[in-house]
Amino acid sequence: MSSAVAKERPASFDWWLFTIVLVILAIGLIMVLSASGIVAERINGDKYYFFKRQLIFALAGGCALWVAALLPREWLYRIQYPALFIALLLLLVTLSPLAPSINGAKRWIRLGAISIQPMEFVKIALALYLAYFMSSKQELIKTFSRGVIPPFAVTGLFCFLLLLQPDFGSAVVLAAILFFMCVAGGTRFIYIFFSMALACAGAMALAIYSPYRLRRLLAFLDPFQDAHNTGYQLVQSLLAIGSGSFFGVGVGASRQKMFYLPEAHNDFIMAVLAEEMGFLGVTAVMLLFALLFWRCYRIIMGQQNLRDRFTAFGITIILAMGAVMNLAVVMGVAPPKGVPMPLMSYGGSNLLATMICVGLMLNFSRTTAP
Repeated sequence: MSSAVAKERPASFDWWLFTIVLVILAIGLIMVLSASGIVAERINGDKYYFFKRQLIFALAGGCALWVAALLPREWLYRIQYPALFIALLLLLVTLSPLAPSINGAKRWIRLGAISIQPMEFVKIALALYLAYFMSSKQELIKTFSRGVIPPFAVTGLFCFLLLLQPDFGSAVVLAAILFFMCVAGGTRFIYIFFSMALACAGAMALAIYSPYRLRRLLAFLDPFQDAHNTGYQLVQSLLAIGSGSFFGVGVGASRQKMFYLPEAHNDFIMAVLAEEMGFLGVTAVMLLFALLFWRCYRIIMGQQNLRDRFTAFGITIILAMGAVMNLAVVMGVAPPKGVPMPLMSYGGSNLLATMICVGLMLNFSRTTAP
C-alpha cells in the first residue's frame, strides 16, 4: 500500500541540520547559565545549579537523538498505538494524587530528583498517530464517520485531560497539530472550518467563565493597564527586549533577570537574550531556526513514501510551533501559554522531546531523495 514503510538506503544524515541544532543548543546553554545564576544561588546555594542540570539533560537528549536517528523505520511505525496508550497513561497519572500540584496545576510526574512533563511526549505520540492515520486512510480521509471522527476524538481526549490539569496552552498546541495535519492530509475544508469554529467557541467560553484565564487575556491585550499584577510578566519581558536595543547590554549583564522577570531561564529566556545580545542576537537566533526549518522542509519534500512524509511533517510542526509560539508570547503577540523555546529554555522534558524530534528528522534525512 502507499503508506508502506520505505527501505532506508545507506545514505548519510543531514549534517547541516545536526550542526544547526548544536549551535542553537550551545546558545541555549549559555543563556541558561546567564539567566539562571542569581536565582539558582538564592534558591539552591549554587549559581550553576540549573546550568549543570541543563547540561545533563542535553547529554541525555544527545543519546536519545542518536537512538531516534538510528532506529529502524519499521520499529518506529509499530509503536503509534503503544505510544498513544503510554501518553494517555502518563496524563492520567498527572491527575492522580501521585502527581504534585505546582502553582495550582498538575502537569508533572515526580521521579526522584527530576520531574517529567508528559505533555512534551504526548505531542510526539499524537504526531506519529496522525501521520499513520493520514497516510493509511487516504481513501477515507474525506468521509466524516471514518476520516474525521477518529483523529478528532483522539486529539479531543488528550485536550480534555490537559484542560483538567489545567493546561489550556498545551491543549491549544495539540489542536493546532491536528489542524495542520488535517490540512496536509486532505481533510475536507468544511470539516476543518466547523471544527475550528467549535474550538474557538469553546476556548472563548473557557476564557469567559474562568476568571483566571479572562484576566490573563485582558492583561495580554493591555499589559500596562495592570503592570504590577496580571500584566507583570509580559511588561517585564517587553522592558527586557527594549533595554537590549541593537547590540544588547552584554552577555551576563541583564538587569531583568535580577528577580524582575519571572521564569527568565524557562519560557522567557528569549527576553533575556534580547536584553543581553540585542536585536542582532535575536535576529541571529531567528535565522538559525529559519535554517533549521528549511532543512526540515527539504527532508519532508524529499520523502518518497507517504507515511514518511506525513511523519516528518508532524515532527516539524512540533518544532516550529514551539519556536513561533514562544517568540509570540515573549514579544506580546500572543497570550502567555507556558510554551518553552526548543533547545534553549531550561527544562529536561522539553529538551529531551526536542532532541528526539531532531533525531527522527535525521532518521528521515537518510531517505531524502536527491
